[in-house]
Amino acid sequence: MKRILLSALALAAPALLLAQTAAPKPAPKAAASSSATQPTQAPKRAPIKRSAAKAVEEVTPIDDDPTVTLTPEDLELAKRVYVGTIPCELGASVTITPNEKRPGFFLVQTGKQRFRMHPVGSRTGAIRLEDGRAGAMWLQLGNKSMLMSQKLGQRLADECMSPAQVTFADEMKKNPPTSILEALPAAKAGTGSAQPATAPAKAQ
Repeated sequence: MKRILLSALALAAPALLLAQTAAPKPAPKAAASSSATQPTQAPKRAPIKRSAAKAVEEVTPIDDDPTVTLTPEDLELAKRVYVGTIPCELGASVTITPNEKRPGFFLVQTGKQRFRMHPVGSRTGAIRLEDGRAGAMWLQLGNKSMLMSQKLGQRLADECMSPAQVTFADEMKKNPPTSILEALPAAKAGTGSAQPATAPAKAQ
């Protein structure tokens, strides 16, 4: 009887070893779960510097909608556009003529190139005129203006200055605008020390 049991165990032992080695090992879940639960952070965008306002306007796409309806804000913006012949660098010039039949629209001409433009909202606060069909833009800053063709990817006229812009540019040279960082220490130094010029009157 013992011999029969021993022989049966001897035959069953190899089968048990094969079953243990053939069983698959469970995959580790800790690494997968930890990586799946971590949220992806969006990259932070750097703030636009004021000195880059002109570059921002140059790359802002021009609206190609031919059916343009001006808003009251656009009409108010059109009143601030400098008109007449404005001299530019390299002997060039740009002539801006308001359209008498359609208020807010302008004929912008340099050489043989003519554009029918209208004001649009600007990302930087500058005065911007666009011709959507021709892909052209007139950008008017405080001290200078430029005419650009985004369709061709080049400036048609640069450093254009009306008499008002020449005066503004000269004033900037004489009295450079104070930087925000330079104004902060002066503001902190005056905090708490300034006294009102006259005492407030008591209520009768």
